[in-house]
Amino acid sequence: MILLYRILTTFFYPIIVVIIYYRKLINKEDQIRYKEKLFFKNFNINRKKDSRLIWFHAASIGELKSILPIIKILNRTQNNLEFLITTTTLSSANLAKDELKKFDNMHHRFIPIDSPFLIKKFLNSWKPDTIFLVDSEIWPNLILEAKKNKISISIINARITKKTFKRWMLIPNTAKYIFSLFDLCLSSSEETSNYLNKLNAKNIKYLGNIKFITDIDRSISNNNEEEAFEKYKFWLAASTHDSEELFCLRTHLLLKEKIKNLITIIAPRHINRVDKVEKLCNKFNLSSQIVKKNDPIAKNKEIIIINSYGNLPRFLSLSKSVFMGKSTIESLKSVGGQSPIEAAKFGCKIYHGPFVYNFKEIYEILNKIKVCHEIKNPDELAMRLSSDLKDDKNNNKEFLVLIKDLERKTLNETMNSINKFLFNENK
Repeated sequence: MILLYRILTTFFYPIIVVIIYYRKLINKEDQIRYKEKLFFKNFNINRKKDSRLIWFHAASIGELKSILPIIKILNRTQNNLEFLITTTTLSSANLAKDELKKFDNMHHRFIPIDSPFLIKKFLNSWKPDTIFLVDSEIWPNLILEAKKNKISISIINARITKKTFKRWMLIPNTAKYIFSLFDLCLSSSEETSNYLNKLNAKNIKYLGNIKFITDIDRSISNNNEEEAFEKYKFWLAASTHDSEELFCLRTHLLLKEKIKNLITIIAPRHINRVDKVEKLCNKFNLSSQIVKKNDPIAKNKEIIIINSYGNLPRFLSLSKSVFMGKSTIESLKSVGGQSPIEAAKFGCKIYHGPFVYNFKEIYEILNKIKVCHEIKNPDELAMRLSSDLKDDKNNNKEFLVLIKDLERKTLNETMNSINKFLFNENK
């Protein structure tokens, strides 16, 4: 099966070139740097010969955010290190550009596609000393070529779902061989640890999910918005999908019967749907305002609809209770759930529906420390929110303390394990 995979990834290389070029035309790839994924001459090698190069590969923006604290700590506490950070998506590249511009020993590149000849050239050119893959980034050609070149390779915050495990077990011998090549496996959950064990991985440790160590600016504040909400009771529905706005408006109508001066803030996952949400508000005779970035909040509006990306932290910093979307739609249950981590790190109490498959392990952790609750219908959500909104925002300080403790513990244990692996591995 390994030979077949290597043949197929070579055979389909021209087709992948066409696909990526098409993605570039529709602005889903960097207009210039997309070539880093495809061609030797665009690898843009830039490293010091006498440094130790550590390569981290994180697919997208969430995974990149989770490893930035680790990289910065390593850089601050260790000497003569250089870092190569690769990602796949355009959004992660933009984040890397902002985060790494202060450092002359950190380089971002797009990872080349997993074709044998590209990976071989990439490794021989950059010559990393150690490779860390993040989350579910299992690329067989990269793993095989790294071991062939005697480069240590590990996976951190490893995530294997039941569905993924079943797919790997369709080729059990190949799967067990691939996973046996990892030198260290830091798991994101106990479930993943069990699957890694069955896949013949070694040196498996579960120290917590490193997405909880993601840096956020808790100092975000907006005096105008604080004044606008000062006389109101309000809650936030974040990353909602089609049909969930109706769920939230019905919750609002139930809450109105008990609470005066109520505002519901809705942040649709896709902001191109804000006009549809506004029409839905009109249908229920609810006064609404579509708010773009830095727009002032109008008076006497019941529903605030957020119409800009990157604006959510500002509202999270003000909110006591948050409903996380993409969690009540049964047709999306196999891909359900949006990340609740940012809301948790702002100290918000979190509510969600029953379908959170994509972030199952995250919700399980939050549920254990009683920061989140599953709800099944608008009546149940309204009942819980009614209780929350009668209390002062300061009552949520206990949630923030729990999250900070979890963050600190996860970061410390993860750094101890990585440091021991990196700097004591040959002792």
